[in-house]
Amino acid sequence: MDLFAAESELLPIPIDDGELYFMQQLPLPFANEVVLQRLLAETAWKAETIFLFGREVAQPRLSAWYGEARYTYSGRTFDPLPFTPLQLAIKQAVEAASGRRFNSVLLNYYRNEQDSMGFHSDDEPELGPEPAIASVSFGATRTFILKHKKLAKTVKMDLTDGSLLLMAGKLQHCWRHGINKERSPRGARLNLTFRLI
Repeated sequence: MDLFAAESELLPIPIDDGELYFMQQLPLPFANEVVLQRLLAETAWKAETIFLFGREVAQPRLSAWYGEARYTYSGRTFDPLPFTPLQLAIKQAVEAASGRRFNSVLLNYYRNEQDSMGFHSDDEPELGPEPAIASVSFGATRTFILKHKKLAKTVKMDLTDGSLLLMAGKLQHCWRHGINKERSPRGARLNLTFRLI
């Protein structure tokens, strides 16, 4: 068996009420470490605030919005910066692996174990009724958690350096997802979530 072929194959993960796929290593023309360092240096990172429970709070991570369309979530509208050449290369690799088209990307920079992502669904109207969200990770491994909105079900996955996770079908309507803070030290992690607006 060709181990690299297995690593670079998008495999379905059984889950109720949605579609979930995972690839250990997205095939790219650059090493993961090179991608991580370039994304850190080439991205216009911002410390954004969002509206939560009627008040403005700082997000516990840095983020940036790139692509071809504006995006509104958590009470804020984000105007895109144009894709960088590296982002376009990653987007093309994601599209080739997933068979889906994307026109925008949200980048999140988890600086250490204290940075996190609250539980949410990517179900904004501009994403369509059954959005496909492709999530690519570089750097430190973090645990991605899915919680069903109605059933007492939780799914946990380690998102490793270079991995691709594709969420599709009814997943955003039936599940919430997030990344908790960690107790033990964690290095930098970058995550790119590609969407079609």
